[in-house]
Amino acid sequence: MTGGPTAEVYRIDWLPGTDLLHGICHCGAEKVTEDPVGMWDWMLAHPQGHVPGTLHGQEGRHGPHA
Repeated sequence: MTGGPTAEVYRIDWLPGTDLLHGICHCGAEKVTEDPVGMWDWMLAHPQGHVPGTLHGQEGRHGPHA
C-alpha cells in the first residue's frame, strides 16, 4: 500500500452458510460476491463503481442478511 495512514474503514463479512462475502465501503456502498480478490479490487477502486446506499453483486442469493 502506498501513502500514509488513512481513516477509511473497509468491512468484509462472510455470510454463514454460503460462499458469499458482504463488503461495506467507508462511503456506505455495499457489494456481495464469492471472490475475495474481486471484493478488495472493488473496495480499493473507491469511488469508481461505488454508489452509497446501494448493494452491488449477487442480490437475492444471500438470504436474510441483506
